[in-house]
Amino acid sequence: MPYDPQITYDDMLKVWSGGERENYFAPHLSIGEIIFREMERHPKLIAQISATEKTVLTREEVRFNAMRVATYMRGLGLKQCDIVGLIARNTTHLVAVAYACFFNGMPFHSMNISYEQDTIEKLLSITRPRLIFCDGDEYERVLAATEHIKLDTTIITMRNHPSGSLRIQDILATPIEDNFQPALLEQGPDQTLAILCSSGTTGVPKAVTATNSHNCIFPGFLVTTDVVQYTHSTVDWFSGLSSIINAGVFSTTNVIADNDFDPAFMCRMVQEYKIGLVFQCPSHMAMLANCPEFEDADLSSIKHCIFGGSRCSLDVQNRVRSRLKGDLIFSYSITELNSTGTLNLHFDEKPNSVGCLVAGNKIKIIDEEGVALGPNKVGEVCLFNGQHWSGYYGNPEETLMIRDSQKWFHTGDLGYVDEDGFLFIDDRKKDMLKYHNIMYYPNEIETVISQMPNVSEVCVFGIWNAVNGDEAAASVVKRHGTNLAAQDVLDFVKEHIDAQYKLLNAGVIIVDDLKRSGNGKTNRRANKDHFLNVQKIK
Repeated sequence: MPYDPQITYDDMLKVWSGGERENYFAPHLSIGEIIFREMERHPKLIAQISATEKTVLTREEVRFNAMRVATYMRGLGLKQCDIVGLIARNTTHLVAVAYACFFNGMPFHSMNISYEQDTIEKLLSITRPRLIFCDGDEYERVLAATEHIKLDTTIITMRNHPSGSLRIQDILATPIEDNFQPALLEQGPDQTLAILCSSGTTGVPKAVTATNSHNCIFPGFLVTTDVVQYTHSTVDWFSGLSSIINAGVFSTTNVIADNDFDPAFMCRMVQEYKIGLVFQCPSHMAMLANCPEFEDADLSSIKHCIFGGSRCSLDVQNRVRSRLKGDLIFSYSITELNSTGTLNLHFDEKPNSVGCLVAGNKIKIIDEEGVALGPNKVGEVCLFNGQHWSGYYGNPEETLMIRDSQKWFHTGDLGYVDEDGFLFIDDRKKDMLKYHNIMYYPNEIETVISQMPNVSEVCVFGIWNAVNGDEAAASVVKRHGTNLAAQDVLDFVKEHIDAQYKLLNAGVIIVDDLKRSGNGKTNRRANKDHFLNVQKIK
């Protein structure tokens, strides 16, 4: 690809810089104001196509729908300090809800539909949204959660509406306020745009604020008005949020689908709608590479296939690259950065690298003492973009743990920068695991297994799978004089954990003792290696 970022390296500070970020719009404008004006400029362009619901909306139709939802919110007396909850798939009118929040300067808190009941309750208790939009599929769970935490809120369903529920279609019947205009932000560009979800060191989800900064707009050299874009990510992921922002800001056509990800269906979508820009998580890319339809699919329209969020095997990367006429681009960031961190626009020269810094960002690699390291030295990856960040909503302690006093984000990822300024990620410093890009922690599963009367000790770890990501596995020590089989553990976990991504999808082994470090502590990596050796012998 011809784009060649201007990366500089300060040998004294051992810091890499991506240069100055280009401003496409006046810095005082909010994301809502930008999208509102850009949609006014191109009213007849196709804004969105739903491949599953078979709907097509122009930018004028989306803008009017968003104004109706925004007017409804204003009629309820909601202020910019209030929060709107989202637990929804990519249905036709979700974009109107998101843009309505942008137009009103009111953040939404988006949660994943696969979260357990307890997780939904914890998240709702953190932000306590005045209004919640959810799919009818999750209505009963959301209603039960609001009742349990005594949250006075209104619930609106987006699809599969239960009898008697308030539907999005009812809200879209709201007359638009006279002389409607997007609200001016009371706190300026530092005001919170959205709240996404991440996982804390204890496994309790954190509400990650995203600032109303232009940094969340994707680099413009990859996006033009004639682009048709697609991601299966919902708006609780930064890629999903970025996708609807791009569509509004750059007047692209956004293709959506509210089904479970289906690689064969995606192949048909690419061919039918001539999709040119794809954002994918690695698990979906692996599923795509492994599906029978992939080899014969017409993917010639794809100019840029961007993936990131977790590890991806080089084999999968190469297989997808071999089928593309356009570019395969590995990206890297953390939700807390509120922007793209790096992009690898030179896959053929630097395979498996997450690339070079996007303009406006800096990076350094530090050792365990916090000392910055030079090229090709492995340490913790730290990112910097200098913008305001409001932190984890309602959690100042965790906020201080990830961002230091100099505004550097400590990612917890281990990696190095080579002599050309390309970042490579080696491993995770943290114990966090990702299954289908949903984050969880081993200690959550260990706590459940430890409740078994015949269990003495347990160590849970992730076994990487090219399709699913980190599949949980366990080494279990049984109590002396008792009987315990691996199947007993599998069954117990399945009975006590609802979420598929937290099950022991990679299996269980019963061991005489756990592998330990020299100080006697359980060594998670050593237990994982032992598990893999046992599986090979089998």
